[in-house]
Amino acid sequence: MEEENFTQISARVFKKRSSISVSSSPPESKKRIVSVDLMRTQKNRVEQTLKEKKSEKTQEKIDDDAPCGLVSSIYKYLRLLEMDQGNRPISNYMEVIQKDLTAKMREILIDWLVEVAGEYRLTSDTLYLAVSFIDRFLSSHAISRGRLQLLGVSCMLVAAKYEETCTPHVEDFCYITDNTYTKDEVVDMEEKVLKFLNHDMGTPTIKTFLRSFSRAVQDSDQHVDLHFEFLACYLAELSLVDYKCLRFLPSIVAASAIFLANFTLQPMLHPWNLVLKSCSGYRPAELKDCVLAMHDLQLDERGRAPAVRDKYMQQKFKNVAKLPSLSIIPLQYFEDIN
Repeated sequence: MEEENFTQISARVFKKRSSISVSSSPPESKKRIVSVDLMRTQKNRVEQTLKEKKSEKTQEKIDDDAPCGLVSSIYKYLRLLEMDQGNRPISNYMEVIQKDLTAKMREILIDWLVEVAGEYRLTSDTLYLAVSFIDRFLSSHAISRGRLQLLGVSCMLVAAKYEETCTPHVEDFCYITDNTYTKDEVVDMEEKVLKFLNHDMGTPTIKTFLRSFSRAVQDSDQHVDLHFEFLACYLAELSLVDYKCLRFLPSIVAASAIFLANFTLQPMLHPWNLVLKSCSGYRPAELKDCVLAMHDLQLDERGRAPAVRDKYMQQKFKNVAKLPSLSIIPLQYFEDIN
């Protein structure tokens, strides 16, 4: 009954919110012949150079020492950061830390924050970072359900100050909660979050890796368009709302979103390739559990994460939330590729 009351109250509060000129007199015949020969020579040189560059670029893609075109050491550093226990939430904190919260309450909060980010035109990096702060804070601090929304807007404020060039004011976050919390309460919670983070706010998120993997797909020979870009983002945001997806590393979630987006758009083609394998460092089998979990979210008829689904049903996001997907992913797609 208390959880139902929380849901009803939350729902009510969360609702607010060139032309080239040609010479008229042609040159003499002899000069024209020389000019044509010169142009052919130059064209051949350009084509040869392009072939050499393309060959070098292809080699870079399959080179394990330079994943995604990034310096290997940088990519490895990001992977080490995401596995650092200080940057990771406990995947079962609702069961072992929180006494007054449930996974459903977290789902409502994160879905609402998607609306808040849209309302204030915040970047997706801000959203992902805010959710990371929320989960990490809840992994070590037990709070009451009445303070959960306060934590949410405070973490969004901290993330916005880190990511945005123009940050909403504290009063804006008070207003979006229907003035449920005062300015002093938001500032006080912001201070607690910053103290908990030791003012170290830079951490790789799902969006960090999704951006890198998407770039790898764009540079490969696979079919890529805005539908693919938005679909991968949509699938990643669905996982952001789902508490059970906390058990997966951000890089695995990002790679799984790429895998599932490829499968949705081209189900007859293998959704993984050597470029993505080299870029992410993951084999299809290592993504299986996460891909299947995200696929269930995509097919969920109960309509969890309504704000995320409504967002990606808009024309500016190519209505990717409406794209159908096969109900079963062939098991051979999870076998290793050579």
